[in-house]
Formats: sequence, C-alpha cells, structure tokens
Amino acid sequence: MNLKGSHHKPKILITGAAGQLGQELQAASSNYPQFEFHFFTKTELPVDDADSVSAHFSAIDPAICINAAAYTAVDKAEQEKEVAFRINGEAVGIIAEACAKQNAWLIHISTDYVFDGNSSIPLKEDDFVSPVNTYGESKLKGEELAFSNNEKTIIIRTSWVYSEFGNNFVKTMMRLMKEKDQINVIDDQFGSPTYAADLAEAILQILSNNDLVSGIYNYSNEGKITWYEFAQGIKELIGSSCKINPIPTVQYPTPAKRPHFSLLDKSKIMETYKIETIAWQESLKRCIDHIMK
Repeated sequence: MNLKGSHHKPKILITGAAGQLGQELQAASSNYPQFEFHFFTKTELPVDDADSVSAHFSAIDPAICINAAAYTAVDKAEQEKEVAFRINGEAVGIIAEACAKQNAWLIHISTDYVFDGNSSIPLKEDDFVSPVNTYGESKLKGEELAFSNNEKTIIIRTSWVYSEFGNNFVKTMMRLMKEKDQINVIDDQFGSPTYAADLAEAILQILSNNDLVSGIYNYSNEGKITWYEFAQGIKELIGSSCKINPIPTVQYPTPAKRPHFSLLDKSKIMETYKIETIAWQESLKRCIDHIMK
C-alpha cells in the first residue's frame, strides 16, 4: 500500500466515533498498534461542514479515513430527506474530496438498502441498485460521490447492523422480551445480521493489507434468516419466555419501505482481503455476552 509516512505510523482518521461502528472501532483499535488512530464524534467533526473537514484533514494528514458517520434513522428519513441526503450523500463527497487532497484512502460504509429487495439469490457488488426508500437513496448518492471525488475509495456494504452500543434490533428485542408476554416480528424479509465488532475487525484487517484495492465490497455475518428467526435466536440466548409471533410485512406498516430480500454475497471481500465471515449465531452470542456483563 506504501502508506505515506512509512517511517512513522500511518494515521487513521475516523468519523462518527460515537456510533455503533465508531465505538467498536475504538474498542478494537488497541489491537492495531501499528496505526495512529484519531477518532472524532459528529460534534467534534461535523462531516457536512466542509471547512471543518478540510481543517481536520490538513492538521492530521491521514493515510486513511474511515467514514463511520451516517444518518441511520430509516423511517425518519422519509420526513427528513434533506438531512439524510446531507449526511449520507453530500458529506461523503466532502470527505472524499478531502481524502483526495491529502492523497488518502477512504473507507466508507454503505448498506444493503441500495438494492430493491427483489432478488432471491445473494446480492453481488455489481448487481443493479434501485433503492426503495430515502435512506437507501441517500446512501447510494454517498457511494457515487465517494468514487467520483476520490479514486482511492473502498465502500463496504453491510446489513442489519447491531452492537452492544447504540440503538439496534438486538437491544430493542432484549428490552421488549423483558417487558412483554408476546411480541410480533416480521417473517418475510430475508438477510443476514452484522455484528458491528466483526465489521470493525474486518475493516482493520483490510487496513493491514499492503495492497488496498478500491471498489465495493459486501460484508455481513454468515447465514440467511428473517427478523423473526433473528428474534428467536436472541430469545434462546437470553432464556426469555416471551412468545414471538411471526407476521408478514403488510401487518407492520412503516413510513419507509424495506427491501424484502437483502442477503449479501461476501465472496469478493473474502477473496480480495482474506476476510473470514462468522456465523450470525456465534456473533450474536458474543454480543449478548457483552451486553449481559
């Protein structure tokens, strides 16, 4: 890769440090002493503020930027289109431009929601994109701006992210299963969850490669499940007696439409970067162990 400052530790600038992935990257960073990490929350570095981005990049002169900042409120995005597009779209363009100016690599996180969900076989990186909601559209815009502003860009599309940090499906289910006798969970949307700690580890392994290859890569945990099956897995691990009722999407209307099928094909990231993917059950158990500690 010949990261600049080869006599010194390459500097890694990370945005969105307070999010699920940002916090998992912070937790994992101590295992990678060969890098010098600089973490910024959205308050410390608002990614949609070009002057702030430019100043931070000039001051740090990173070899790589990991953009973990994102607007992730999928349903709220339908009302807050402008905000979603500013953070997930325009801001990514601003960061990519700053990277290009410093000759830095950009690693940007995207989503399975760039697809329409009409496939029945695992989605490959070059499959046709056609988002069905504002969040997906805003993330796709970010992908386009990243590549057009910085050719040294790696985009990782991931799905159903959860962690011990922040708000996510796993923590919501754990709470509901304590509070309620029964809950309804959707049984006709297919995909695979992603433990943010595994995603963080995959990113840091990519950074450790001598040769970075720009492009789009899919990453998630292994297995094909529905949200209902995911909930059942959580229930077993926490020993809950809550009854889970499988329901179709039509019985659970949300402001934003969700893709029906978003299972990602991970062979490209496995071949290019020798990343191993982990079974969703194993990762879920690790995460729940952390939460229960």
